[in-house]
Amino acid sequence: MELRSRRLVGATIPPGANDPVPTEVEVRWDPLTGHSSRILTAAVQLIPPQDFDLAAVAEETRAGCPFCGERVDELTPRLPPEVWPEGRIRRGEAVLFPNILTYAQHAAVSVYSPHEHFLPLDRMTHRLVADNLWTQVTFVRAVSERLPEPAWGSVNANHMLPSGSSLFHPHLQGSVDPVPTTMQALLARGADGRFEKYLEAERLAGPRYLGSTGRIEWLASFAPIAPGELRALVPGACSPADLDDDAVEELGAGIATALGLYAELGLQSCNMALYGAPSGTAGYWLNLRIACRSNLRPLYRSDATYFERLHWEGAVDLSPEDLAERAGDRFRR
Repeated sequence: MELRSRRLVGATIPPGANDPVPTEVEVRWDPLTGHSSRILTAAVQLIPPQDFDLAAVAEETRAGCPFCGERVDELTPRLPPEVWPEGRIRRGEAVLFPNILTYAQHAAVSVYSPHEHFLPLDRMTHRLVADNLWTQVTFVRAVSERLPEPAWGSVNANHMLPSGSSLFHPHLQGSVDPVPTTMQALLARGADGRFEKYLEAERLAGPRYLGSTGRIEWLASFAPIAPGELRALVPGACSPADLDDDAVEELGAGIATALGLYAELGLQSCNMALYGAPSGTAGYWLNLRIACRSNLRPLYRSDATYFERLHWEGAVDLSPEDLAERAGDRFRR
């Protein structure tokens, strides 16, 4: 498989100068979807370091939060008994319930803990992440078994307000539909051995391959959609419903490791998507994408521009190779 890229060179005359100097941007094409991405050499950081008091925002939003304390049972809906007789799925401190915003035919929200309204990335422990992921995997499995059509399940996150979250309290969101999202369809369309070829190409290339935690492979994305993008590939699974308890534990540990890396890089907010296809989809590997968003501040620049939203093309100034170097051996067992 070719990891396709092209360097585009232009020129500009800086203020106060007479002679032109070269400018450069690198365009890369994602091996799994065909999306293109631009690696920039920016004069300033597109996401400035964090300097905002997130703890103060947490206190401002805590009083009316429907996910806090006993309110999570009082103010959130329950699953139908045919899906889950107890109405809510629980594991450790995590609690899952239906999403009142109907993003999918079957949609769920799960909080890491009703007692943890403020969870910056450096406090997202393996235990909290794995237990919350388990509730979502269990939800996808319970719903998928009852759908008359093949189920397209995903587990997603909007962590902190810049990521698109409408509530400050950290949570995951799960979706199960009889039809794929655009990205799920693009990934499944390439399920013809492409996942294996992509992994092998990155192993041979070296600089972006982060390693294996056992059953799960981690990489810095070759053509990222958003800053700091990491990918995980799960051979042998197509849907979140295919993950057994050991795989949930391993993936939860990997996600927590990724969030800890982001915290060390001075980042606060991120999105995550675990893209499932119907169980048994030939050649498909369950795969995860996690990437950063702008840090919260009174006047902050959104990282989603016309490139990302309207051209479907990421433009980032943290190169995948630099990200992989910062990650070091965190994802090697």
